[in-house]
Amino acid sequence: MNKKKESINENVLKRFQYSTEQVIEKPFNWAQMIRLFSYMKPYSKNYLPLSVLMVLLTTAVRLIIPILIGVYVLDKAIIEKDTGMLTQLIIWIAVLYALFYIANILRIRWMNQLGQSVIYDLRQHLFTHVQSLSHRFFDQRSAGSILVRIMNDINSLQELFTNGVINLLMDMILLVGIFTILFSLSPELTLAVMVILPLMFFITTSLRRNIRRSWQIVRLNQSKLNSHLNESIQGIRVTQSFTQEKENMGFFDGVNTETFESWRVASKKNSMFRPFVELTNAVGTAVLIWYGVHLMQTGSLSIGVFVSFAFYLGMFWEPISRLGQVYNQLLIGMASSERIFEFLDERPIVSEKKESIQLEEINGHIEFKDVVFSYDEKRPALKGINLEMAAGQTVALVGHTGSGKTTIANLVSRFYDPTDGQVLIDGHNLKDVSLKDLREQISVVLQDTFIFSGTIAENIRFGNPSATDEEVRRAAEAVGANSFIERLPNGYETEVEERGNVLSVGERQLLSFARAILANPRILILDEATASIDTETEVKIQTALRTLLKGRTAIIIAHRLSTIRESDNIIVLDHGNIIEQGNHQQLMDLKGEYYHLIKAQFNMLSAI
Repeated sequence: MNKKKESINENVLKRFQYSTEQVIEKPFNWAQMIRLFSYMKPYSKNYLPLSVLMVLLTTAVRLIIPILIGVYVLDKAIIEKDTGMLTQLIIWIAVLYALFYIANILRIRWMNQLGQSVIYDLRQHLFTHVQSLSHRFFDQRSAGSILVRIMNDINSLQELFTNGVINLLMDMILLVGIFTILFSLSPELTLAVMVILPLMFFITTSLRRNIRRSWQIVRLNQSKLNSHLNESIQGIRVTQSFTQEKENMGFFDGVNTETFESWRVASKKNSMFRPFVELTNAVGTAVLIWYGVHLMQTGSLSIGVFVSFAFYLGMFWEPISRLGQVYNQLLIGMASSERIFEFLDERPIVSEKKESIQLEEINGHIEFKDVVFSYDEKRPALKGINLEMAAGQTVALVGHTGSGKTTIANLVSRFYDPTDGQVLIDGHNLKDVSLKDLREQISVVLQDTFIFSGTIAENIRFGNPSATDEEVRRAAEAVGANSFIERLPNGYETEVEERGNVLSVGERQLLSFARAILANPRILILDEATASIDTETEVKIQTALRTLLKGRTAIIIAHRLSTIRESDNIIVLDHGNIIEQGNHQQLMDLKGEYYHLIKAQFNMLSAI
């Protein structure tokens, strides 16, 4: 088992090393950071200017107090033994400290409000954008990798917006102010203590690339960890069914270990910056004492100026250290923003024209003209399909797995656009019509039904949020769901767990039927929708469908004879081609592919 675990961990490590190499060498993108900070623009008239005002006020207070203490208190009030001046100075210093305290509280409060507002807007923008992306985007990415962008990557920007931006401004002003004052107090002493700065900047600059690289690896590993967690939780029943818990834990250990190691390395590199600043501070202080005492002995420097100089020098290293932290926040922000903007720069493959055709109510006439489609641009799923479905007609799609049945349904809903050819509804090319108008008039019932957390009524009402309780009840009754719903403890107000796990597969399927019917669609697509329903329930569904499908165009994808035999037209597909079509009796008389499919199903049922 240990060898197997080591093998798993090695494979995870190789995957991560390969992945991180793809993003390491990008230069620091200031244009991207400007784009990120543009999310502060809506608050440029309230929180931001108020915070800047408080920054200016607190910085001015900090720059004034050392002068008052050194030059005025020590060199004047105390030396001249002026008690009145000393009392006034003490009062002024106390008032300034009180002003500093109040302004600092307000700065922190307003910056927190600014930061949280920006994070809210950014997350809202990203989620809204992801909602608009095409199915292909979700086909190519795991739910965990999408989740980590919306949650972790955006959360990692919180410190940058609440503290980093304003600290950068405050520290730049403070540094300029301190350096100016130091130079005015004693140019010789200032040059002496600053001699260490070039070395410090050289050392810290060399860390930047490695620090940024480390945070990119951290973000990538977090995405891998979240993806694996999501898959593990969603697939726990399969894992336990095949007793693969140990193997799954071993794989998770590899992912978790790599994530831990990447955090450790990144934190280690971050922690190297402050000791360099402290070392520089220590050397600068030693130079101050040695050369400052020499200047005082020669009479070139007073004790008060020396004390003020010491105050300012201590203050000087503080913003230097914080600037390093801000730079680290910028590096983290850069790594996260790269991943966020990667999603925001995605454009839907299925997009709506600016002047799209508005469809108030469609008749439901569907036509495929020489339609070619491929999911991966390599293997065609449909090969030059020509097909017509009259309005109000029930059409069944039959064929082996991979024959193109679901693809046709996806093209009608315009989840994808054809690679070549046209799909038309009521004579309109789907590429020219409003997506909202189109999809509002189409309901899709899938074999794998998705039930949201909430009540039974809320799940049915998802098909029509404005529906009344009575309309919800009638929709449930129409598909035979009312009987099991009323047996539940709270009826329609019964809370269902995530994905409806408290319900049976058949019960979830009935809810999806009720949801679709409540939407009152002009086109109804049933994709293996009765596959998970028992025979007794299917009889109820078939009875309801005879009434519900009247006046609607229906596309039924199914293998059961009972579901498809009453269809007006049955399309038989094979590897993306239409090989037969007609009603049930016509196809049975033809004794082709459809005949053999039905005969094989009949023989299987007879054997049972």
